[in-house]
Amino acid sequence: MKKPIIGIIGSISYETEGIMLGHEKIHLNKAYVDSVVKAGGIPVILPIVSDEDLIKQQVESVEGIIVSGGQDIDSLLYNEEPIEKQGYITPERDIYDISVVKYAHQLKRPILGICRGIQALNVAFGGTLYQDISQIPGSYIKHSQKARPDFPTHTIEIKKETILFDILGSTTTVNSFHHQAVKDVAPGFRISAISKDGVIEAIEMEKEDFIVGVQWHPELMASKGNEDMLKIFQKLLYYASKL
Repeated sequence: MKKPIIGIIGSISYETEGIMLGHEKIHLNKAYVDSVVKAGGIPVILPIVSDEDLIKQQVESVEGIIVSGGQDIDSLLYNEEPIEKQGYITPERDIYDISVVKYAHQLKRPILGICRGIQALNVAFGGTLYQDISQIPGSYIKHSQKARPDFPTHTIEIKKETILFDILGSTTTVNSFHHQAVKDVAPGFRISAISKDGVIEAIEMEKEDFIVGVQWHPELMASKGNEDMLKIFQKLLYYASKL
């Protein structure tokens, strides 16, 4: 059987020292690639471009999309002024992510948003974000862990009758590397998991086969042998293979 091709959005950064100072780079943590390979797919990195026709052709050329982690999303995209704790933003990637997500939705491609990816999904369809977890009433869990990247450090509770419940059951433990989080959930989406301090940990689009965002980094766990987290990628590939 033909393996589905999964497009993974690359991050953008800039050289901060040496002879290439200021040089732009498109890059991706290898764990994303490894997780897709382990799940049975063919990973390709999608470089950030600005031409809308090229973006559409990129999406048309793959059977599924992973929106990877990265820098903060510009708060102006959801009509908020930036607070002091907003981190570094890359507006060109914000525009690219939103375009990819919208084209993928139009073309019925399954989408998995990871960390920044859940936030990009939410903003793309009209939701908002907490610019920093300190804004969330009652938040007390450490959401930016000091531990090995693949090690789960806090618990999430998963809602019944969701895609994530079918994959992971009612609860699991996850790793955590974020200071922003979903605030107002976009129209057409539902919350599928929360942490014990009320932070939204996963959302999914209703009435779609697989448009899912998770706030943790399942690729870091799946690439190191976590079979439960690998199931998330296998589910993405299942829907991608149906195209």
